Amino acid sequence: MATKLTSDERKTALAELSGWVEVAGRDAIQKRFLFKDFNAAFGFMSRVAMMAEKLDHHPEWSNVYRTVDVTLTTHDAGGLTELDVKLAQAMNRFAEHS
Repeated sequence: MATKLTSDERKTALAELSGWVEVAGRDAIQKRFLFKDFNAAFGFMSRVAMMAEKLDHHPEWSNVYRTVDVTLTTHDAGGLTELDVKLAQAMNRFAEHS
């Protein structure tokens, strides 16, 4: 099982994760991704889905046309872990190439 990030680890991770912010009232991070159209948004989600399966770590997300809203937390650890950081980093990379 993954362990929650310490306060210092969380600050370092957020400083390095472009566009990600803490969720008020939750031990989680979130980001809104905007794409040129639905096809680009869906392609992004497909790439993320494959990475999420590989990590066995799945996002909370929603999609409306070209917008994908994502929240990351590790439920069984009760908060933010290195798995969330890895998935957020991958999402940022995938979004750059969408």
